[in-house]
Amino acid sequence: MEGSPVSIEIANESGMRVDEASLVSAARFALDKMEVSPQAELSVLLVTLDVMEDLHERWMDLPGPTDVMAFPMDELESTRRPDAAEASPALLGDIVLCPAFAKDQARTAGHSLADEMHLLTVHGVLHLLGYDHAEPAEEREMFGLQKRILAEFQTAARAARERDAQRSADDRLLGTAGLDGAPADPAS
Repeated sequence: MEGSPVSIEIANESGMRVDEASLVSAARFALDKMEVSPQAELSVLLVTLDVMEDLHERWMDLPGPTDVMAFPMDELESTRRPDAAEASPALLGDIVLCPAFAKDQARTAGHSLADEMHLLTVHGVLHLLGYDHAEPAEEREMFGLQKRILAEFQTAARAARERDAQRSADDRLLGTAGLDGAPADPAS
């Protein structure tokens, strides 16, 4: 999948093995779908249950850990100062994910941890872009958008895997037939 040049930093401090590249792809896909400026910057942090519990209590005044938290930074309109010669990057903010918490949710939902982490990443991106689910109408809008983006991401990811598999099979076939562009072995 091709993505925009949106800068996405990821740090895994969770102690769990997570496909970080796929989380970056999911975030980039959601940002592209939401037509966020390629000048934007995003940070994704994966944390332990203890760290998430501390953040949840400190910032939301709610007990226990949670799956995802979003900490918006700049307003999207602030990507360029009026006196700036060209657009400067906008720091969208931070998405904090807790893979240990998500693991139980994935099991309950009947899908993989990777699918749950993609869902939470898209959810976090939407929060950074100002979407919320406090009211029923807001929840319908945000979750509908989240579902559509995830479905499109999964379709695009599947198509990319199929293209890669076909390309690999083609390369093997061409290599076997001696058509891979490598110089012929004079000893044969």
